[in-house]
Amino acid sequence: MFTVMHTNGKPRGQAIIVIALALVGIVGLVGLVIDGGNAYLDRRNAQNAADAAALAGAIVRVRNAGEDWVNASVISAAGNGYNNDGITNKVEIYSPPKDGPYKDDVEYLQVIITSHVKTYFARVIGRSETINVVSAVARTKPAVMKPLLGEAAIVSLAPTSECNKERAFWVYEEATFDVSGGSVFINSNNQTCALVQEAGGSIYMRYNDPIYIVGGASIQNPRRLSPVITVGVSPIRYPPPFFMPEVKCNKQAKISEDGTTMSPGSWGGKFPPEKVTNLESGIYCLEHGFLAEKKDTLVGKNVVIKVTKGAFEIKGGANIQLSAPTEGKLAGLLIYLPLDNNGRVYLDVGTDSRFTGTILAPASNILVKSNESKYGFHSQLIGYRIALSGDSNVVVVYNPDENFHALTMPELQLSE
Repeated sequence: MFTVMHTNGKPRGQAIIVIALALVGIVGLVGLVIDGGNAYLDRRNAQNAADAAALAGAIVRVRNAGEDWVNASVISAAGNGYNNDGITNKVEIYSPPKDGPYKDDVEYLQVIITSHVKTYFARVIGRSETINVVSAVARTKPAVMKPLLGEAAIVSLAPTSECNKERAFWVYEEATFDVSGGSVFINSNNQTCALVQEAGGSIYMRYNDPIYIVGGASIQNPRRLSPVITVGVSPIRYPPPFFMPEVKCNKQAKISEDGTTMSPGSWGGKFPPEKVTNLESGIYCLEHGFLAEKKDTLVGKNVVIKVTKGAFEIKGGANIQLSAPTEGKLAGLLIYLPLDNNGRVYLDVGTDSRFTGTILAPASNILVKSNESKYGFHSQLIGYRIALSGDSNVVVVYNPDENFHALTMPELQLSE
């Protein structure tokens, strides 16, 4: 037996041991870089797959079309590399979520992906795999039938406005909006003059319902406004977040033999026609607007008036008495100008006039002239811009049971 000696007298076997140990350390570092990188990449891929799966399930669920939203999530995860084989990965879906801040809330769904990533170099140090667990939560809010825009009595939808022209909401002269049953909502983000009050123009909120303003107000006389004014509220998007009504006429309107009564349907001429004073119940689709003047009288019960093109104008204190249907899918809808019609709505009605039902003109400027009608508008007034002028009161009474309900837009969002 003998030992190989270096010239300095130290054994060579010790160097081999040191080299072997160093190699193990190097392999471990390589494993950390390569296997750790693989694990990080897989985690990122798994998170993307979970996000996509949660959104896929949410989209199907929000459509409410009888489709299997759970299966949609599973298919989405498989398409992104996580096929729920129970060996390399597992996909779990919960609604309400299994854990987290939205636990027990059925509006939310959760996708959890568990992925097993094989290692290569890390096996040297006894680690054969890395396990990633990721989660994604999506919120689904299906469309529901409800009153429009938070049950506000008067709504100005314009998201922007100016102070000297194109004002979003303007009350002036000596006119007063006498409002009960709902709030006023002004969507303009103008920080100075979303609401403009001039001279003796006023808004009287009879039961102290608030005036909500996204921007700010320009007020000449603070005593002319209800004391409850809230500025800086959250805006609503435009076009507004509900499904517009489907209003169709499948026949031509006709005038009775004596010329005083009209049946529902489409009409391409002047409306109301000369001598017509009564509208039968039903839907009227007007291709050239609505114009009633000083001496005109028109009565219609359970009617919907859709102005496809042109303006809706009542001038000179005409006596107009109209009420919306009380049943059916258009219950509560009285006057409707679609989004593609920005013709103005001018309401200078007589003292005996009565309106019951929603006046929905989302792209139109609505100008109301004050009148002495004690009944006034049992209506929800929704326009792009709103203005009030004159020298007396305009009564606006909002009752959700008398006004139109619409399907809200379904919502979905990736929450975490």
